[in-house]
Amino acid sequence: MLSQYRQAFSKLEALLDRDFHAINAPGVAIGLTDRNNLLGIKTYGYEDLSAHTPVQADTLFEIGSISKSFTCILLLHLYERGILDLHESITAYLPWFEVNTDYQPYTLHHLMSHTAAIPIGTDDAMSAACAAWNLQEISPTAPPGAFFHYSNDGYKLLGLMVQELLGGSYAEILEAKILTPLEMTSTVAKITQAARARFAVGYEAYYDDRPLPPGGLLAPAAWIECDAADGSIASTAADMSAYLRMLLNRGQGLLTEESFIKLINPAIPAGDDRHGEYYGYGLTIQEVAGCTAIGHGGSMVGYRSMMLADLNDGVGVIILTNGPAETEGLARYALRLLRAASQKEPLPALPPKNDPSKVINGSEYVGTYRAGPKSFALSVSGDQLLFDYPGEQVILQRWEKDCFYVPHPGFDRFLLRFNREDGIVVDAFHGSEWFIREGADRPQIRDFPLIWHAYPGHYRSHNPWLTNFRVVLRGGTLIVIYPDGDEQPLSPLGEQLFRLGEDVRSPERLRFGPVLNGKAISANLSGGEYCRMFTF
Repeated sequence: MLSQYRQAFSKLEALLDRDFHAINAPGVAIGLTDRNNLLGIKTYGYEDLSAHTPVQADTLFEIGSISKSFTCILLLHLYERGILDLHESITAYLPWFEVNTDYQPYTLHHLMSHTAAIPIGTDDAMSAACAAWNLQEISPTAPPGAFFHYSNDGYKLLGLMVQELLGGSYAEILEAKILTPLEMTSTVAKITQAARARFAVGYEAYYDDRPLPPGGLLAPAAWIECDAADGSIASTAADMSAYLRMLLNRGQGLLTEESFIKLINPAIPAGDDRHGEYYGYGLTIQEVAGCTAIGHGGSMVGYRSMMLADLNDGVGVIILTNGPAETEGLARYALRLLRAASQKEPLPALPPKNDPSKVINGSEYVGTYRAGPKSFALSVSGDQLLFDYPGEQVILQRWEKDCFYVPHPGFDRFLLRFNREDGIVVDAFHGSEWFIREGADRPQIRDFPLIWHAYPGHYRSHNPWLTNFRVVLRGGTLIVIYPDGDEQPLSPLGEQLFRLGEDVRSPERLRFGPVLNGKAISANLSGGEYCRMFTF
């Protein structure tokens, strides 16, 4: 390894040494590469916590949605051979599939770029065929191409189409067309019990119904098999570095220049803060420290990953973890290190240590907040925001803008969110509770149908992807709250049927089931069935 890259690796190791305890994954594998050579592999932590088995260079990690770029490369192969038209309806290649729509049928292009206006999919259907078949019952909520809405089920459908056109299983096609030519010999194209012993053990939050703070408690995740085109691949840092070198060399050995341009062309602004500034075909396009990078993140049950490549400077990074880790920040810093090293410039300093207990604008929240007989008070001590609740004081932890995690057993199921008017904090939300800041005007509660009282509750299923969610009624608005703390308001569409979110184009739906003794006993979230629990 050249000395400048050796120093870059040392910087990366220093960052991991400093922050690993808070990464929320037992193990990490990192691959760094340029266009020509593997620059190095770094493994950190454990592939199995209970056995204290360290991560090895050949440990397999599920790469999740990074697999989508593999799918698009297969489709572009078929495009180059004249077998398919990217702007043709999917029905032209899957005769059994029917698009139920009031608009023009969506095309391969729309599915590849997540612009078909179909749901993301709850992954409750354990096979690609089941998920794709169910799409026939779903009508897109906007003309194809109108907006970006990520859909795993759309990629499952694309994978079935590849199988239909080429014959054989999707895994066999992947191996023949991509893995073998790139000599990715350690990679598996489907996740099966047969290969399980080679995998890092996946981990998720021990408490699956609430936000996981940095360094939170983890537990082994459910094991699921997968052969679907939206996320069927498990790989190593070295093999994924080989894949990165193909991308850095503009598809050399797999794609023509014309097809590679299609792969990375910004098809649409993503606009969801999760998939870069733009989305192409199975790849995000985003800015990293003033330069454009392509890549993708991945999420599987028990695994998170991130791939980034700078085509101008010819360097790339892959991050693989076996837990619910935030991988993008680490990948972006690694790419900045590689870029500086390749240009023989001074390496960037370590990013500031993220201490969630430090709040630079804590005085803006100071005061007493009340919701009926319940209240809490906030005060400032140095750069910390102190939360006082029945005689107990804890330090709030920053989560996002105007949002905090409260390390208190009475508040740890939901995030504490603050609301402003004209820049002034006036109230706070926590689950169903609406706390008004002392001195602020009490807001008006919206009128709502009495039947809405039947819907709040805790809903669960055996779906390992989304095991549960809660519905609360706050200020006359029904709100879905996910375990990670994200919230979405429900907009009524009909009897017991609601749209998730305020965007009228959103295809995500929540339909409540029968009401028994004044409570809905079930809910269907975009096709996934959930039952009301005794908990809340």
